[in-house]
Amino acid sequence: MKITYDSDADAMYIYLDENSEVDRTKQIDDNTIIDIDKKGRTIGIELLFVRETRPQLLKQIQFENLVPIVA
Repeated sequence: MKITYDSDADAMYIYLDENSEVDRTKQIDDNTIIDIDKKGRTIGIELLFVRETRPQLLKQIQFENLVPIVA
């Protein structure tokens, strides 16, 4: 699993399967979108407005080779 965070967009992406291609997306709520492959498996999760809606998440995740995030 790989997790990336774009501080400019305040968006986090959780890669559950980096080798599969996205077939479709499904919006779960205003801040959560999932990517689904052709077999119907969730292969990625995008979280929007992370600092605003899930500030504790940024404190719990350690990112490698990145400047620390100030929430």
